[in-house]
Amino acid sequence: MNDERTEQLHSLTIERTQESHGSGGPGWVALLVAIVLAGGGGAGAAWYFSPKAEPAPAVTAERPDRSVERVETAPEVAPAASTRPAPSSGLVASGYVVARRQATVSAEITGRIRDVLIEEGAVVEEGEVLAYLDDDRARIDLDLFEAQQAAAAERAQSFAAQVTEARTQLTRTEQLISSGYATDSRRTAEQAQLDSLQAQLSAARADLAAARVRVRSQRDYVDRHVVRAPFGGVVIAKNAQVGEILSPVSAGGGFTRTGIATLVDMDSLELEVDVNEGQIQRVRAGQRVEAILDAYPDWRIPAHVEAIIPTADRARATIRVRVALGERDDRVLPDMAARVTFLEQD
Repeated sequence: MNDERTEQLHSLTIERTQESHGSGGPGWVALLVAIVLAGGGGAGAAWYFSPKAEPAPAVTAERPDRSVERVETAPEVAPAASTRPAPSSGLVASGYVVARRQATVSAEITGRIRDVLIEEGAVVEEGEVLAYLDDDRARIDLDLFEAQQAAAAERAQSFAAQVTEARTQLTRTEQLISSGYATDSRRTAEQAQLDSLQAQLSAARADLAAARVRVRSQRDYVDRHVVRAPFGGVVIAKNAQVGEILSPVSAGGGFTRTGIATLVDMDSLELEVDVNEGQIQRVRAGQRVEAILDAYPDWRIPAHVEAIIPTADRARATIRVRVALGERDDRVLPDMAARVTFLEQD
């Protein structure tokens, strides 16, 4: 019995050498890893040293294409940079655009503004109406003076007729005296009457002349209620509104204005620049100048020196120079900043 049990137990035991060969132990695993590494390294070496590595030139072929595009676009930028004019050499000074003809337009009398016909930026002609003052009272006085003128004319006409009649009567009396039908006393009385009428006629005519002067003066006063442009130009400021009091002798206030508008003659625009005293010997009348406005740095305006103001600024040690522009343009506006270059003589 014991022998049978021992044989049965022995049959149930498993030998370790068979287990390691059957289950793929550590030796087998190491072998597989070596094979995989060897295969990967060989494949990597084959890929690295393979002559089929030609995609790299394809990448380098794209880079020349991009460089060609850059070369082609470069000429498109170059002309834009070349359009800017080269700076001129010479003495440089700065200043502003000023107008030789500029005025604050006002009336010559004090009155209430009834209507304003202009706005900023309006272009007006010489003599054009800018505003009206209230002239009702002035027109009433004008009607009165015209009536007085008419009455004076009637009186003068009446005395003229009486003088004509008295002269005719005196002539008839002289004829009667020569025939012996009238006396000298009658002629003396009629002569005195004629002289009196002539004096009254002269006074009436003087009154008529005075009435005419009053009417003419009052018409001029009525016309002064109309504010007109003294010259053609552009309105750059509207200084008064309807209902305000306009007074040319007033300093201005809440409802009192000294002018209707500021008018500038654009044809009289020029440049005024300040030149250092130490450089004024390089400037002469008639010298060619190149002007550049700060608002348009690429626009070079031909100009010339109009005059050198014969006085110096003690505080800044500068001398003012007037520069006349060689061309007119709507882009040039008063008070624009400018820089001028006094071109040296060739």
